[in-house]
Amino acid sequence: MSESTLPARARRVIPGGANSGARIIAGLEDMVVTAAAGATITDADGRTFVDYHAAYGPVILGHGDPDVLRGFVDECRRVDIAGVGVTAIEIELAEKITSLVPCAEQVVLLSTGTEATFYAVRLARGVTGRRLLVKFQGCFHGSHDSVAMNVISPPERVGVRDPMSTGILPEVLEATLVLPFNDLEAVRRAAAEHRGEIAAIILEPIPHNVGALLPEQQFLEGLRELCDSEGIVLIFDEVITGFRHGLGGYQAICGVTPDLTSMGKAMANGFPIAALGGRRDLLEQFSTVPGAPVMLAGTYNGHPGVAGAALATIRKLETEPVHEHIFRLGELARSGLQEMFDDQGVPAVVTGFGSVWVSYFLEGPVSSYTDLLRNDADLYVGYRRRLLEHGIFELPLNLKRNHFTYAHTEQHVEQLVEATASAVAAELEARVQLQGGRA
Repeated sequence: MSESTLPARARRVIPGGANSGARIIAGLEDMVVTAAAGATITDADGRTFVDYHAAYGPVILGHGDPDVLRGFVDECRRVDIAGVGVTAIEIELAEKITSLVPCAEQVVLLSTGTEATFYAVRLARGVTGRRLLVKFQGCFHGSHDSVAMNVISPPERVGVRDPMSTGILPEVLEATLVLPFNDLEAVRRAAAEHRGEIAAIILEPIPHNVGALLPEQQFLEGLRELCDSEGIVLIFDEVITGFRHGLGGYQAICGVTPDLTSMGKAMANGFPIAALGGRRDLLEQFSTVPGAPVMLAGTYNGHPGVAGAALATIRKLETEPVHEHIFRLGELARSGLQEMFDDQGVPAVVTGFGSVWVSYFLEGPVSSYTDLLRNDADLYVGYRRRLLEHGIFELPLNLKRNHFTYAHTEQHVEQLVEATASAVAAELEARVQLQGGRA
């Protein structure tokens, strides 16, 4: 590789050549994206791919949606950033969110999902005076120390703390209890053992960071009842599910209302904004209320431009059949892929929710993270790498989900199923050849 190539230049000035570890761990360290439009992305080699990664999910309308771009630019022309008081667009966006999301009596605007979950945890500990936090194996809530553990863990690290980074203080790790998702009895036992010590339970209502581990309704309802009886703050991390699965988030779909919820990603079709909404009595403990004890600060919180992009996105979700379209594509993909795998005799479980889908290579059923340990990770990653040859981009990383956007079509689904059939067959054939012809 020439020292003047873009990847080489990036590695000279950016550690590893990318600004997020998640962007290179899939073996794509030499990929430089030069354009994105509608349902596609294009790299520096001139290759264009139908994009089902959607930047881990923020892109719901399609890349470069003109209405969202207009919302951003128009607001920046009025106010770029003042850093004092509040702007009209922030008020309008907060009013819109509180009108849509069941738990959001009030909302604060932030920049990232990590910030939203960080402040949710800080607020819960601040108002309860308690130390412990409960999270679940397979759920990801950002990169801050209290939650950066036990997402895609190897078998030997399931059931124990599995930090995602060095540099986290042991006492911080010890203050987080990691429990199995969909296991209400395990949560009840932990609550009984640590009665009066647990500040919050945080979860993705659908753990999409391991694909699409679907929740049991009685599990979500049981968490709500337990938190009510034990004085625990229930936090739904809807950074992924919020706005992508519905205007009210998954909480509006399942009918279980948390005390706090984090939102982001699809809320602004990819612009950097997030929000934390919840009960008024909790939100008013932030230091934005004079004399309140829980610190909240951020230069870019409620940035007018990105607030304009978010409001434009939400308006389009309200007025156009976005969810109807992407839900239909999701169902077509799940049913088409499952039928194809069954016809090929490939053990697979194609699952997901709404616009999100994932193909696990295992025998079902799938209800817990331990079930996902049976996934054939080599096949999962291998066929996705082969999809690049077909002009299709699914992130080639174990257990990562796929997304449809408003810019995708039914023709894209047909192409996806055909290409997946070819890619999986080629990967399995290569495996046979590698084994010397033995099936």
